[in-house]
Amino acid sequence: MAIPFTPEQFHQVFRDYNQAVWPAQWLFVGMALMAVAAAFVPRPRSGIVVSCILGILWAWMALVYHSMFFARINPGAYAFAAFFMIGSSVFFWQGVVRRKLTFQWALGAKSVIGVVLISFALFVYPIWSAQSGHPFPETPTFGLPCPTTIFSIGMLCFAKPPMPRSTLIVPLLWCLVGAQAAFEFGVEPDLALIAAFAVGVGLLLVAGKRQ
Repeated sequence: MAIPFTPEQFHQVFRDYNQAVWPAQWLFVGMALMAVAAAFVPRPRSGIVVSCILGILWAWMALVYHSMFFARINPGAYAFAAFFMIGSSVFFWQGVVRRKLTFQWALGAKSVIGVVLISFALFVYPIWSAQSGHPFPETPTFGLPCPTTIFSIGMLCFAKPPMPRSTLIVPLLWCLVGAQAAFEFGVEPDLALIAAFAVGVGLLLVAGKRQ
């Protein structure tokens, strides 16, 4: 199926978005760091805090990025928006309503991988994007789908078992969709979505066995 927009139009969406919502990007980075802190220094309501942050990020991507910006060049963005709202609802349902999500750093390979993914999403991604020819405001900043998906899977590496497998479904599917940008539009940092997908599948299999 032919992509209904050009690479130039694709990157123009990022420029329009970043200029329109500035400086909200810094707010999202602050929220992400708050979520990480809640996992490293857990308190009784840390799971609710982290789940709320993830739910808000996915709702923002649905209602603002996909519906208000990406839809300008791709009518399919409305379907993506609905898809992302499902992802947001799962985090709120499992982590806030049912309180089935608890996040805590524990020394081990899973947590180390989580730190790598989170660090990549927050710090390496924008630097790599700028060096590969897409500096701000053209870069996909944190709060946009691909870096936020990598971050979400990184945070789920801190989830204590039993972890609801439903939290991984939307991020994993977006890894498959978003990774195409690395090849079609030259967004090289999105290659990390392939690694994030492999990590997410591993988490899904482990969660399935424990459940």
